[in-house]
Amino acid sequence: MKLEQFLNEAKKKGWLKIIDEPLDVNLEIPHVAYVEVKKPDSKILLFTNPVDRAKNRKYDIPVLMNSFANFEVAEFIFAKHPDEIAKEIDEIIHLKPPESLTEKLSSLSKLFKLKNVFPKRSKKQGSCQEIKYLGENADLDIIPILKTWPKDVGKFITAGQVYTKSLDGKYQNLGLYRIQKLSKNKLIMHWQVHKDGNHFFHEYKKAGKKMPVAIAIGGDPLYFWCGQAPLPPNLFELLLYGFIRNENPKLVKCLTNDIYVPEDVDIVIEGEVDPENFAPEGPFGDHTGYYTPVEDFPVLDVKAITMKKNPVYMATVVGKPPVEDKYMGWATERIFLPLLKTTTPDLVDYHMPENGCFHNLLIAKIKPLYKGHAKQIMHAFWGVGQMSFLRNAVFVNEDAPSLTDYENLAKYILNRITEKSFLITEGIVDQLDHSSYEPLVGGKFGIDSTGKVVEKNINVLNDNELLEKAKEIDEDITDLKQFFTDTANPITVIKVNKTKPVKEVFKKLKQLKQHLRIVIFVDDYMNDLNNPYMLVWRITGNFDPLHDVWIEEIWGLDATAKNEKDGYFRKWPEDVFCDKGVIETLKNKKIIDVDDGFLRKFQIVEFGD
Repeated sequence: MKLEQFLNEAKKKGWLKIIDEPLDVNLEIPHVAYVEVKKPDSKILLFTNPVDRAKNRKYDIPVLMNSFANFEVAEFIFAKHPDEIAKEIDEIIHLKPPESLTEKLSSLSKLFKLKNVFPKRSKKQGSCQEIKYLGENADLDIIPILKTWPKDVGKFITAGQVYTKSLDGKYQNLGLYRIQKLSKNKLIMHWQVHKDGNHFFHEYKKAGKKMPVAIAIGGDPLYFWCGQAPLPPNLFELLLYGFIRNENPKLVKCLTNDIYVPEDVDIVIEGEVDPENFAPEGPFGDHTGYYTPVEDFPVLDVKAITMKKNPVYMATVVGKPPVEDKYMGWATERIFLPLLKTTTPDLVDYHMPENGCFHNLLIAKIKPLYKGHAKQIMHAFWGVGQMSFLRNAVFVNEDAPSLTDYENLAKYILNRITEKSFLITEGIVDQLDHSSYEPLVGGKFGIDSTGKVVEKNINVLNDNELLEKAKEIDEDITDLKQFFTDTANPITVIKVNKTKPVKEVFKKLKQLKQHLRIVIFVDDYMNDLNNPYMLVWRITGNFDPLHDVWIEEIWGLDATAKNEKDGYFRKWPEDVFCDKGVIETLKNKKIIDVDDGFLRKFQIVEFGD
């Protein structure tokens, strides 16, 4: 599907919102997109007049954001429900020798489809190469690259399809990495230590050779999704594109290197990375909802920029949920279920809520066949591809409520756990993870809720009574709220004005063990106890199970910001917030139409209370 076709169809269906008002690439455009994607009826956004007021620049290239605006749009991009794609994958995985003519014909049709999976390389130039800027004329300033957050170090490409190949040329890779603009002809490649692009980079570094890279922007929105698909190493992500589209991806060779890219993308940035040239990258407000710290990453020297005659610059905005990856992640979750079942055959279904930032929370239904089965699958998950970044996993029996029926599912879980239900272990974590006490390695937390219903044996007080008793025990406690008090294991979320390690508060609260079971601590600052959606985001991303979970007379979890008093010696990151002045300007221009309640609900701006 050409991008032009996608936009035309989106316009016909009422999914596209065109904004002709001149808006700044610095904060204004990304702030509009960030607010828009949080609405239940979120629209695709096309900004036709991007400007950079600080540099007195007007861009000729429009900016497209929120390509995956909602579930309906996502399904349109895939041309079918992701569950149907999963079914097709499952049928191929489980192909058996046919026994009848009908079965033979069915098997042949499935195998025949696979011929369309493989990319075709053209000797001709593509539409993405209609306009060429070579050498010194390759100036990144012509592209409306965005600065998303007030404390970002600068502008970042956020929807760049990064094409690389192994040193021997046998393997190709498509990945999605944020890319910092350093100057008019230099970029910084934020490929993380666990990513395939970084593995290729180290091959070139060891050989002392410069690494060719191509960054494609735009084209079929499915290219963008494929870049984040969790395929096994050395499988080219565009194979998945061919399978879903049922047509061979058409690739063309870059002008200055041997990398091949889709012929119909809008913009291509060609360059090479010197393995000895690094630069400080960041800070950047990432999908965790926090600013990630400054680290050194490789520099890319731009050798050429090519584009269509009328290109569109595609970008995305990340930050606190929900954002566009809610809909991209939903498709990924559904499509990859059959592949996940190949390593965990007793898996029935799974779900990764977007307010758990996907890798921070997984809920899975299984068919437990024997004692410890759930914990066996937990270990399998933590050893499989990108699932190895998973922080917290909860397992339920196949008779549990729907995995998206959060309230009833939570009750099911809380009624079936004991102190023996928990598994805490250690493994790798995402490079962006801030909660682990050392980079790249941290705790994993598993909960087995596949057992029988347990008895309730605590005396629940109302919130006011419990708060009064808790405050008498420790003055750091400022507020609390109880959840699911009708279950065997109620949850009490406690806000603290932290003056000491929370473990000390937890120990004192054991005096109230007849009234408490699960106690979760959060900071007094920027946490609304009446907003469970954002509490889940805050809690699941803010604790390391190795250090911050205590299974004793009561069960405690510390989701506060950590410091040296806690034995945490990294720098705790800041929340990402939109600029209040920019939000007010956009409201006054009638570009956005949300009230303070909406801004508070999703913690879009910082409030003083």
